[in-house]
Amino acid sequence: MNNSLKLTALTLGMAFAASSMAADLTVVSFGGANKNAQVKAFYSPWEAAGHGKVIAGEYNGEMAKVKAMVDTKSVSWNLVEVESPELARGCDEGLFETLDPAQFGNSDDFVPGAIQPCGVGFFVWSTVLAYNADKLKSAPTGWADFWDTNKFPGKRGLRKGAKYTLEFALMADGVAPKEVYTVLATPAGVDRAFKKLDQLKPSIQWWEAGAQPPQYLASGDVVMSSAYNGRIAAVQKESNLKVVWNGGIYDFDSWAIPKGAKDLAKAGALMDKSMLADMPTTPENIANQVPMDVVFWADYGEQLEQRFNAWAAK
Repeated sequence: MNNSLKLTALTLGMAFAASSMAADLTVVSFGGANKNAQVKAFYSPWEAAGHGKVIAGEYNGEMAKVKAMVDTKSVSWNLVEVESPELARGCDEGLFETLDPAQFGNSDDFVPGAIQPCGVGFFVWSTVLAYNADKLKSAPTGWADFWDTNKFPGKRGLRKGAKYTLEFALMADGVAPKEVYTVLATPAGVDRAFKKLDQLKPSIQWWEAGAQPPQYLASGDVVMSSAYNGRIAAVQKESNLKVVWNGGIYDFDSWAIPKGAKDLAKAGALMDKSMLADMPTTPENIANQVPMDVVFWADYGEQLEQRFNAWAAK
């Protein structure tokens, strides 16, 4: 990964989370290939070193679960994996413990933006356009093709939520990646995104869990889908699923400590070079991607999700 992705990973996260080095820790992630990689890279070495057992949980990013635990002072998670907008919003709302950045060492060893007031990034991922090359006569090149149901007949998979979906709609409507958030920050831009979604709505099959897009693509339920790049990479050896990096949106996932949690190494340099082509931060892959605008989604996320839910329910 670009700059070897010099992020401090679970070892440091757990170190500041645990007052007893042998304490069992409940760590909640998004599951799937991501979780499998975390078990191999983080959990197993931690346990082998005698620091205690890692109880690995999964969720789909529901901040309501975190809020309910914090509000009722019944926090059972030690660490939770969160996307950047939820990390920023949760930090503002007092759902996560604040961290001292000095404890992570030299900030130059981190990708810019990895260290936040309430969390530390441990990998970069992208939401991209994915397709099954066995099902299409020609390859799509971006979100305009995703919206072109005449050239590419069939269902489309999209994550059921405003985030990513609205950005993709604007790019499909001709907005340059670097201008997406400028446009989306205006009422006219929001209307434009929903109008574009109206065009595709009859062809959309919504997904809510990261495992669904590769399943939908492999079965032929959809001909294209937005998807997490790691979910596609995990099945490429046994399928002909492909990724279009153009117009993808990249972000950090971070470790955060829910407020009130009990019991308050670096990676990438040794990565197999054959895997670099599938990494979001490879220069040619990141060139035409959009960095997730955390401030935008922290400011506008709640109202846009409400409007999206109302629109999707019609």
